[in-house]
Amino acid sequence: MATPDHVIRTKAHPLHLDRATLSAGPERLRAAVEAFAADYRAYFARQAPRAAGPRTMLSPMPGLVWAEGLGLVGVGATAAAARIAADLGEQTLRVMADGEAAGGFRPIGEADLFDMEYWSLEQAKLGKGTRPPLQGRIVLITGAGGAIGRACARAFAARGAALFLTDRDAGALEAALAEIGHDHGALACDLTAPGSAARILQACACRFGGLDILLSNAGAAWQGDMATLPEATLRESFELNFFAHQALAQAAIALFRAEAAGRGARSAPQILFNLSKQAVNPGRGFGPYGLPKAASFFLLRQLALELGQEGIRVNGVNADRIRSGLLDEALIADRARARGTTPDRYMAGNLLEREVEAHHVAEAFVALALSERTTGHVMTVDGGNIEAALR
Repeated sequence: MATPDHVIRTKAHPLHLDRATLSAGPERLRAAVEAFAADYRAYFARQAPRAAGPRTMLSPMPGLVWAEGLGLVGVGATAAAARIAADLGEQTLRVMADGEAAGGFRPIGEADLFDMEYWSLEQAKLGKGTRPPLQGRIVLITGAGGAIGRACARAFAARGAALFLTDRDAGALEAALAEIGHDHGALACDLTAPGSAARILQACACRFGGLDILLSNAGAAWQGDMATLPEATLRESFELNFFAHQALAQAAIALFRAEAAGRGARSAPQILFNLSKQAVNPGRGFGPYGLPKAASFFLLRQLALELGQEGIRVNGVNADRIRSGLLDEALIADRARARGTTPDRYMAGNLLEREVEAHHVAEAFVALALSERTTGHVMTVDGGNIEAALR
């Protein structure tokens, strides 16, 4: 390290991965990480007896990885922590080069490093902060530029998750990313384009190394009477409101299975679907939207049945009357006029007589994400609508 206080973020030195180790596969890489951790535990065991009082060992995982032929990689419990570690590593390289040019780079020894890393005032901070419940989880959200998608991004980011956002609208996507911070990732993409699901999952895995939760949220509300509806309209709706969900689920499942051996203590992966009350309570003129949503409802149940033994959970949210791109102000006014009421009373037309907002839907998704023993479940968020009740 360039300065003693960097030891808290980067450890005394990086994990060195030579080309042979990098090309040997996951088991060799895992063994290298385990060896680094074992060396760190031995360092703690050597130095801790010197301390004036008891010391609590910090994480033995590396803060930096020097991968030959690839570069320097920051490691941390969050994307921000990893970025800071990488920044310190780059700074250290410059200091080392300057030091060598001036006669030699000579960092402090092990005992002094331990005293810095395990300074009593730093130790006193341990245990006082509460770890966010979703810290370390990687969450992919589709349709992230819309009202519900952005609300979900805010809710999951507030719980510490690392987010990868996608939306067809690049401008809306950039606005969503700017709101939660650029330590998260994003990719503008049309979900109905061939190969888009694989492309999105690959980009997410490249950005964060994997995936824990897929929140398949994107959708659009096509309208029309089924008796006269053009076939092309129905097929277009199915492409986004069903087949895109199916393709993303398949790509996510493949990634979950590839990660299974190394998942260890990480929470079980899961898929979350944004459904609609149209799936169970059809509305006049909304057949082109309700039919693929009903298919997605069945897809959720089918996947839950097939994936339960692998520990992959599948759940969804059934929401209604949320101000969004699907239900904009013009459509709200039109529906209110048809029912002889005001827009506000129309939006509060439920048992609770309260409007349901996008953040209520987002909180339902978070609740399902944290419900470790729940799968195959659809949570209704509509303020109460007996006609749309699932049971």
